[in-house]
Amino acid sequence: MALFDVIILGGGPAGYVCAIRCAQLGMQVAVIEREALGGTCVLWGCIPAKALLESAGLAVKLGKAAEHGITIDGITLDFGPAMKRSRSISAQNSKGVEFLFKKYKVQWLRGEGVLEKGKKVTVTLADGKKETHEAKKAVVVATGSRVKGLPQAGLELDKNIVLSSDDVLVAEKAPASMVVVGAGAVGVEFADVFAAFGTKVTMVEVAPTILPIEDADCSAELAKAFKKRKIDVLTGAKITSTKVTKTGATLVVEAGGTTHTLEVDKVLVAAGRAPNVERIGLEAVGIAKSERGFVKITEKFETNIPGYYAIGDVAGNQMLAHKGSREGHVLADLLGGEHPHLVNYNNIPSCTYCHPEVASIGLTEQACKDQKLEYTVGKFPFSANGRARTSGETDGFVKIIRDAKHGEILGAHIVGAHATEIIHELVVARENEFTVEEIDLAIHAHPTLSEAIAEAVLDSMGKMLHA
Repeated sequence: MALFDVIILGGGPAGYVCAIRCAQLGMQVAVIEREALGGTCVLWGCIPAKALLESAGLAVKLGKAAEHGITIDGITLDFGPAMKRSRSISAQNSKGVEFLFKKYKVQWLRGEGVLEKGKKVTVTLADGKKETHEAKKAVVVATGSRVKGLPQAGLELDKNIVLSSDDVLVAEKAPASMVVVGAGAVGVEFADVFAAFGTKVTMVEVAPTILPIEDADCSAELAKAFKKRKIDVLTGAKITSTKVTKTGATLVVEAGGTTHTLEVDKVLVAAGRAPNVERIGLEAVGIAKSERGFVKITEKFETNIPGYYAIGDVAGNQMLAHKGSREGHVLADLLGGEHPHLVNYNNIPSCTYCHPEVASIGLTEQACKDQKLEYTVGKFPFSANGRARTSGETDGFVKIIRDAKHGEILGAHIVGAHATEIIHELVVARENEFTVEEIDLAIHAHPTLSEAIAEAVLDSMGKMLHA
């Protein structure tokens, strides 16, 4: 038995960041992870998916090359090399985490861990051997989440016809046709990728809009952009029957008062994730879970059992890599005797990397109405932005919702090229309680996409200049 200061179960964004920061603060740390380091984000989510989206974006841009006086003959689209590139980038990132573990002397125990009482964890190593280790300060549960099928709709994941977002990241070619079930961030991103590589894509979403957690204006703008790209979108939809064979699937879907029969080669289920709470010893230790199955925690990530903590997807709130990383960093500081700011779950940016991108912070306009807040809206289209015109990426807008009395930024929403990058000006502003008037004091360089933020701010004050 080895004695560590901190033992972390899971090597994803929450777990590995927590481990590195704990080590920086002088603690001896072990991380138990059966796969490569980096978790879903690095191996099966954020990184490989965004690599594919970069390839998809390039494919779309090449189709417009003639506008720039560039003639390209004989373009062929092949999903296989793009997928292999994405896997290579994923492996690079995972190796980067391994390097950091060696740099900070974090011990990686490659295997499966089960929690025991007394701040102990039993690890079954890759060779089948078992060993038990103890933590002086803390055992941290950071086991993440996993994709799930829709058995209630007859869509059990099978790695052949009915696929998860993990499965499509090792596909060798783009199918001729595909139904994407679920139009949240994962669904719209993969719809974007496969449509760019020639797949006939139909999206099916039970909610009345795609990207249902985003502002309604953003959802409508993305739906319009997808329509231009001939991606079919069925919202307010219900799957009434499903037939899956060895060569394809037939789905009968009711939407908008019409019955649609969809015969496709593949079905991608992108409708949610489940926390990894099974077979890790939670019940044996007595750690409580919520009704939805997440580990219950306090604002300092404590479970109901002293010495046991939980962070990342398994602990609920937003299931986002950057949220988990911040939780890992803050928890490490707490364990190290620091006095960090606790995580502000009301100011975590939401980013979707389709084309055009969608990014947001804070409240939607509907949420402001539901809360009966007094607000004004400022909005500026990228079609009136000089930098967007030069790049030919004029879809979308910046929308800022401000408190009518004090100028506080209640919410901000961006649809457009590089939205996931330029949202951070508003994240910083909102975290530091800047008003729209204070954003207006900052001179924005011309020509830049960020000028659209400055113009939306002006519009929220009733004095927009360029539209």
